[in-house]
Amino acid sequence: MSIWTHPWLIAALVPALLAVGALAHRAWAERQARQKRRLPKHWPLTGRPLANSEEARVWHWLARAFYDHHVMIKLPVTRFTLPRQREEGMEWYRLLGGVYCTFTVCKSDGRVIGCLDVPGPAGIPRSTRALKHSLLSQIGLPYWVVRSNSLPTVAEIRAEFLGESELNRAMREREMEERAIIAAQTNLRSALNRQRSTRSHSDFNPLSSWPNSVPDARSSDYHSQWQDNNSFLMPLDSRKGDLL
Repeated sequence: MSIWTHPWLIAALVPALLAVGALAHRAWAERQARQKRRLPKHWPLTGRPLANSEEARVWHWLARAFYDHHVMIKLPVTRFTLPRQREEGMEWYRLLGGVYCTFTVCKSDGRVIGCLDVPGPAGIPRSTRALKHSLLSQIGLPYWVVRSNSLPTVAEIRAEFLGESELNRAMREREMEERAIIAAQTNLRSALNRQRSTRSHSDFNPLSSWPNSVPDARSSDYHSQWQDNNSFLMPLDSRKGDLL
């Protein structure tokens, strides 16, 4: 008997086969999803430096220029900005979550004072630069793009980021010199005090440390030991016989 001679049997089997296929596909998809969520025993990753050589040169220069601040590297702008409307936060986060600057300079309390970018070999796309400049300028933060072979002067970037004038910078440098002088004087005074203390201890040791100040008991012990071991009074050789 052929199955094709019974159309009703075909009509009953087709939905059943489709249902079985759908269940099998669903089970396969769930298994694939579980495998993706499972943490691997051996991560297919390797470590790498935070900055390349070009960025590292600018980083070291920034650390010297802003010695009294913190220089953060590749910090997303979403770490120091907030949406004005809380309900719009997720939308702005999706838009800005991947936007960061190469360096972010901040105070010790975490307040950002400015951002810098170091372009790579391909440069920074004009749209990306315009976005960062527009965003940061509207929240009152300067944004610079610098290269290691054309760095601004320390006075220029501090004036832009901190608003330092020539007078303020001169006063700051003078204050640093005064602090260095005070620290040197303090160290010298401490060294002199240590030398004086050491000299006083060496010149005025207690008399008991001198040989002539040995107590009588120790002296008597010394004499008794000397007498016991004196070969003149008691020969050490106890053998009886003629002397050679």
